[in-house]
Amino acid sequence: MSEKRYGMSIPIVGLDIGKDQLEVVLLRPEQPPEQAQFANTPKGFGQVWRFLKKRQAQQAHVCMEATGLYYEQIADFLYEQGLKVSVVNPARIKAYAQSQLSRNKTDKLDALTIADFCQRQQPPRWTPPTPAWRHLRALVRHLDDLQPDLQRQRNRLHARQYASQPVATVTDHLHAHIELLQRQVKQVKQAIAEHIDQQPDLKADRALMASISGMGDLTASKLLAEIPDIRLFDDVRQLVAVAGLNPRHHQSGTSIRGKTPISKMGHASLRATLYMPAGVAKTHNPVLRAFAQRLEQHDLHGMEIIVVVMRKLLHLVYGILKSGQPFDPQYLEQTGVAP
Repeated sequence: MSEKRYGMSIPIVGLDIGKDQLEVVLLRPEQPPEQAQFANTPKGFGQVWRFLKKRQAQQAHVCMEATGLYYEQIADFLYEQGLKVSVVNPARIKAYAQSQLSRNKTDKLDALTIADFCQRQQPPRWTPPTPAWRHLRALVRHLDDLQPDLQRQRNRLHARQYASQPVATVTDHLHAHIELLQRQVKQVKQAIAEHIDQQPDLKADRALMASISGMGDLTASKLLAEIPDIRLFDDVRQLVAVAGLNPRHHQSGTSIRGKTPISKMGHASLRATLYMPAGVAKTHNPVLRAFAQRLEQHDLHGMEIIVVVMRKLLHLVYGILKSGQPFDPQYLEQTGVAP
């Protein structure tokens, strides 16, 4: 990676975040990069701030990856100090590193890559989500953890039925674990519904999204948990890109006749949330059913159709939330807005 920086007018900070450590790279005009390491703790946050103040970098643009939950506390802290903070999808940083022909990977190099990305790409300012949204996201992600656990235990219990010598202790434990997980899944679903019912804005958005045939309250709740406010997107293409459902064109020689894959550079959890509703919608939603049938006439099948319907579902979600009007298939058909 070139050490020369172009057009840098303010300090840039690249922050590589681990479970226990924060790797910091500071870029300043006409000076070599400076690196430091701090603990990913409140005490470490204060040390990061003193490190920046000592170098007159209180107005720095700080960039970090959205790494699970490990980034949230330091992002909140630096935002409260008045710094410009950007939180970037790790896939963008990975793609940028590949474009720079970076083959090595260490925490220090990752922080330098993030800083270089920030300086060249100028990602947008991040604003902390509301406590209500974070509460919803925690509940939804806990549900997403519980449901696969429940299915695994069911699969194990089913497999035990074919054992030549059943062991009662194992079977009893599996039954007990399944019953516990079933109760927890029910409790979390109820907690999600009750939390949204107590938040007028979330409740109104859930009702709008659930008006789309094929999308129920739970799916709408999960979408709300993945994107704090869809209305903040300037156009639907930005939302589609966040979901990683935008086409990734690759045309070279004979490959121009191949299928156009999706980028998958956005939130995998958002795509997972849309997968099942897309399957239901292409059968039961009149607008999307007709759309899927047209796709079949153009030799698209199976997963290709599901992916395109997932993208169109996002278009519908974006449209109804922007307009504040529930889904109306007759209006879409009459106005020519239908997919």
